[in-house]
Amino acid sequence: MSNITRRSFLQRGTAAAAALTIVPSTVLGKSHGHTAPTDKLNIAGVGIGGMGNANLKNMETTENIVALCDIDWKYSKPVFDRHPNAKKYWDYRKMYDEMGKSIDAVLVATADHTHAMITADAMTLGKHVYTQKPLTHSVYESRLLTNLAKKYDVATQMGNQGSSLAEGVDLICEWIWNGEIGEVTKVECATNRPIWPQGLNAPEKVDKIPSTLNWDLFTGPAKLRPFNKTYHPWNWRGWWDYGTGALGDMACHILHPVFKGLNLGYPTRVQGSSTLLLQDCAPNAQHVKLVFPARDNMPKVAMPEVEVHWYDGGMMPDRPEGFPQGKELMGSGGGLCIFHGTKDTLICGCYGVEPWLLSGRKPNVPQTLRRVKDAMKGGHEQDWIRACKESAGSRVQTKSNFLEAGPFNEMVVMGVLAVRLQRLNKELLWDGPNMRFTNIDPNETIKIIQKDTFEVIDGDPKFKTVWTDPINAQEFAAGLIKHNYREGWKLVDMPR
Repeated sequence: MSNITRRSFLQRGTAAAAALTIVPSTVLGKSHGHTAPTDKLNIAGVGIGGMGNANLKNMETTENIVALCDIDWKYSKPVFDRHPNAKKYWDYRKMYDEMGKSIDAVLVATADHTHAMITADAMTLGKHVYTQKPLTHSVYESRLLTNLAKKYDVATQMGNQGSSLAEGVDLICEWIWNGEIGEVTKVECATNRPIWPQGLNAPEKVDKIPSTLNWDLFTGPAKLRPFNKTYHPWNWRGWWDYGTGALGDMACHILHPVFKGLNLGYPTRVQGSSTLLLQDCAPNAQHVKLVFPARDNMPKVAMPEVEVHWYDGGMMPDRPEGFPQGKELMGSGGGLCIFHGTKDTLICGCYGVEPWLLSGRKPNVPQTLRRVKDAMKGGHEQDWIRACKESAGSRVQTKSNFLEAGPFNEMVVMGVLAVRLQRLNKELLWDGPNMRFTNIDPNETIKIIQKDTFEVIDGDPKFKTVWTDPINAQEFAAGLIKHNYREGWKLVDMPR
């Protein structure tokens, strides 16, 4: 049977049997991680109501969608209806138990806080994984997925499609590496997000849980809170338990050419500031500064220490000297990156699109990076599918595989840490290899605003701010770096 293609195998069965039987590619011509190009992957989708729907549309044109899992069956109904033969699940763990031998690859597009667990479990089963951005909710989770990718050697991709889109990221890297803008010592980036509510007190009202929603499964490893409509769907992005705010949502798109083009690793110094910082909800606007040490020089350009600045919620860097008058600073797609080089200044929009030099020069440099074919037509997903079908030994890595996306995502969620720890009132020193801050005293404490309200009395606003009791700062930081999961939920162990 190993020499029979999936198509010919299915044609030998009756129509009824073909409709009821799912045969994995491991049976049909796939050996040691290789699937013949004529075969189709059996793909399972977890989290299919939002971006998962868009991702599946770019996968289903060429592959089999055999299982679909979501905690909200009303939100996911259009996808269920589009794939009536796919088996439906509420709980991804049950899906893995029942169909682990039948699926080849998994799409993960749930809320941020459940990405790591669902992805890690799939990888330990030997499944290829496409996981939406941000790759994970914490630094430790990012490190885990990076190391699992090394161990299991499956095809992986983070859903920051800009890494494949319109060659912007590739072009920026080639310009920088060719020495076109000289040494870069400062980068400033911004987004016009959030476009969902942030800076909110936690809701006190308890709403009735719809019959089509499994709130316990949505919560997953996080603290179980009473359900409120402000959390789901989509607006979960602004709540710390489930999302990572505007930074986590958009930095994976905007900062990718910065991380890749400057060969960044772990930052050594971080600090953040924001509008009102609450215990439960991300602030309306943030500024984060990450300092990265010098890296190994490249043949045509040195890589000195560099500051990376992030702004969101309407906050913006200053206009560079010589920036055209009357021209909007925010770039295409609601994003901005300004690379300050010793020779020139490079500017681009979200996803690295439309890069240009402030001098007006148009560099003509050798093309050294692979471009993705038809990137504007689902190429990011199809590039992952291509990698899934290649043998591990000869696989061409995807444009945002976990070996790159994992360390990059650590940079993104480090920005979240800087903001959430800002009330320590100091620049934090980061030990990247050991995932810890080195200048938080064991007895140091931190207080966080639980609730902030005001009322106007006789024309005078009266503020009422409720603070937490003092919290041990080291323990609080450790819980942000590596989360303490709710009982019944567990990550796989870190590979040694």
